[in-house]
Amino acid sequence: MTNELLKDLQWRGLLYQQTDAEGMEKLLNEEKVSLYVGVDPTADSMHIGHIVPLLTLRRFQQAGHRPILLVGGATGMIGDPSGRSTERNLLTAEQIDKNVAGLKKQMERIFEFGEEQHSAQLVNNYDWISKLNVIEFLRDYGKLININYLLAKDTIASRLETGISFTEFTYTIIQGIDFNHLYDNYNVKIQVGGSDQWGNITTGLEVIRKTHDEDAKAFGITIPLVTKADGTKFGKTAGGAVWLDAEKTSPYEFYQFWINSADADVIKYLKIFTFLKREEIEALEVSVQEEPHLRKAQKALAEEMTRLIHGEEALETAQRITAALFSGDLKTLSAAEMKNAFKDVPSTELSKEDKNIVDLLVEANISSSKRQAREDVTNGAISINGEKVNDLEYTVDAKDRLEDEFAIIRRGKKKYHMVKFN
Repeated sequence: MTNELLKDLQWRGLLYQQTDAEGMEKLLNEEKVSLYVGVDPTADSMHIGHIVPLLTLRRFQQAGHRPILLVGGATGMIGDPSGRSTERNLLTAEQIDKNVAGLKKQMERIFEFGEEQHSAQLVNNYDWISKLNVIEFLRDYGKLININYLLAKDTIASRLETGISFTEFTYTIIQGIDFNHLYDNYNVKIQVGGSDQWGNITTGLEVIRKTHDEDAKAFGITIPLVTKADGTKFGKTAGGAVWLDAEKTSPYEFYQFWINSADADVIKYLKIFTFLKREEIEALEVSVQEEPHLRKAQKALAEEMTRLIHGEEALETAQRITAALFSGDLKTLSAAEMKNAFKDVPSTELSKEDKNIVDLLVEANISSSKRQAREDVTNGAISINGEKVNDLEYTVDAKDRLEDEFAIIRRGKKKYHMVKFN
């Protein structure tokens, strides 16, 4: 019998590699299982590229299975060589603790925690790896994994020319210990990871196979790397990565990232990132083809993702900023919302002295000359914080300084400039 969950994952493009696909399907048809994803705390926030395995695990939870979320307090101290050409910088224990707290907060937005059978559980591999001494590690686990086996791993083989330390060389074994520990203590039967984790997942299966009898059954699933239709890297903007932390990427910027998805990508993203049903996504696909100007699919994607990661209130704020910028009616925005919305527009620093509007436009390089500035004002092309200014004698003073710090000046329909006062 085909498993409906696996069928849905296949339709969404979330299955890349599986170990013993038939055996896993049989397992999922017969029982509710525990399965895990591991995240190393290399930063105090995840970015959107990190969350695909987690969102996939959430789909398993919705089907009644139990997610175990492993934060790598131990493996984060060592560094995963996967996808890297150089060694990672080692983090301090204090930094790792701070990062773990940040990741935990973000995971709590995605998963259901509680006392139910399918409730998510957070674990930290520092709790068991730190108890291993060197002799135990070498005797109990080092003996299980052959050097030739490790050298055949893509993540290790790719580093042999540039060099890999013994520390990172052992990373895959330690991740294997994690899978084995979770198998024994949390009845975890499946590990889910990105496509770069295949080697680490199969090492875990090897450790389980060699430390248990032949009846032991465990499985691995990897998810394909998310790419854009034009071949460029997913999850990057001109400002860098799109983070889940609102301090690093504001909810408005987060919303804008998704709503600006290309028509060629948006349906793929809806399948991978949202929990919308198949019928809803297929209806949006028709809309992309027949009425692309309405951008219904992009709006649905931006709404679903912003609500999931930042909540309903942050979504409403992001939508309000977006609507205000589209209409040009900035009066509906608070000073904080304006600062957020315009932080990346061109800016000029000026002193906090009262200035004639014409002089200010020239000093801030908004108008190219006094003559142009006078024309801009007279023609109604200038507004300050959403209020039109067409008086050549207008004085820009304290009333125009939002939070006594800045003013947003618009010239024409879409050219915005932030003047910062100091």
